[in-house]
Amino acid sequence: MIVATAFSAAATISGKSYETSSGVALTLLAFIAAIALAGIAAGIARVKPWSRTPAVMCQLLAIIVGILLLDGHRYAWGIPALILAAAGLVGLLAPPSIKALNRSR
Repeated sequence: MIVATAFSAAATISGKSYETSSGVALTLLAFIAAIALAGIAAGIARVKPWSRTPAVMCQLLAIIVGILLLDGHRYAWGIPALILAAAGLVGLLAPPSIKALNRSR
């Protein structure tokens, strides 16, 4: 997401954005999303139970985006997106992960 933010910022600064205001808004939203994803990743790394649901939802969204990329004949982006998202989802739903991320009662 940081790379996407950098590309968006570069396009806005170089004037390649359709409108400057939309380029700035897109860059800001991409930066906020990068911070949110970093927070989710930190939660998973610290084995916080709250982080499992947002992480699974991110993986499901990545699978949908991968399918849309394949539908648009963007195989070089769609196949890696699907493989990485599926691997992340399998990792999150593996029994050791479920056990570690369950709330202790």
